Amino acid sequence: MMERIIRVGHSPDPDDAFMFYGLSSGKVKLEGITIQHQLEDIQTLNERASRGELEVTAISAHAFAHVADKYWIMRTGASMGEGYGPVIVSKKYRTLDELKGKKVATPGKLTTATLLFTIFTEGIDHVDIPFDQIMDRVTSGEFDAGLLIHEGQITYQNEGFNKILDFGELWQRLYSLPLPLGLDVVRKDLGEELARKLSIGLRQSIHFGYTHQKDAIPYALQYGRGISEDLGSRFVKMYVSELTIDMGEGGRKALELLFKLGAERGVIPAIPSIDLY
Repeated sequence: MMERIIRVGHSPDPDDAFMFYGLSSGKVKLEGITIQHQLEDIQTLNERASRGELEVTAISAHAFAHVADKYWIMRTGASMGEGYGPVIVSKKYRTLDELKGKKVATPGKLTTATLLFTIFTEGIDHVDIPFDQIMDRVTSGEFDAGLLIHEGQITYQNEGFNKILDFGELWQRLYSLPLPLGLDVVRKDLGEELARKLSIGLRQSIHFGYTHQKDAIPYALQYGRGISEDLGSRFVKMYVSELTIDMGEGGRKALELLFKLGAERGVIPAIPSIDLY
């Protein structure tokens, strides 16, 4: 029987690498399917999803509203902040009021972080730049503040930044729900049966990572941009949680709320229906 090649896009970050360790290492196999991993930053994956290029891909939760005609959401693989999330930081300023009329670096038009910034701030200019340049370009004075995603969320204090706002804390306080940041999606033209099989395979891969952490964490830290094993392990466990294995009803409600708020601000074209596979 011919093996079916499925291209899976994910970002070169410790949490994504950890999730896919079982599949990447070949320890978790899907009968009749060969997985080809495509590692790209999340903004590039969002853009590729808008063209429907990859069969399975990680995307920002925000981006789903723009690709819902092409993809279904997988129950498995979501990154959800539980009282933590993207953080606005600055070297010079300490409050949102002080940023009025200032310039903030944000990590990409379709990222959920930039959507949250648009929903919850007023009168602050922002410019999208690659996420891994944000700290340096705030330090140099080019930007007054930056919106950090990925491991910058837990390393900024060591580099002398002040926390102005953690969107995960704000979201938890306002809504008592997890904050949906990233999703894994599967292309609709694969059909429901294959979509479910791929979702189960990803769930098995995450389970394998958790039960083989001695191998999976060092593998994931190859993508940690120099962070220590302790910080890397902490970051992975922040974003690969029970909700990552299955987002459940809480995850669905949180997504519906995010899309409703985005539509009210005119950032999201329409509120997509959410079918989980």
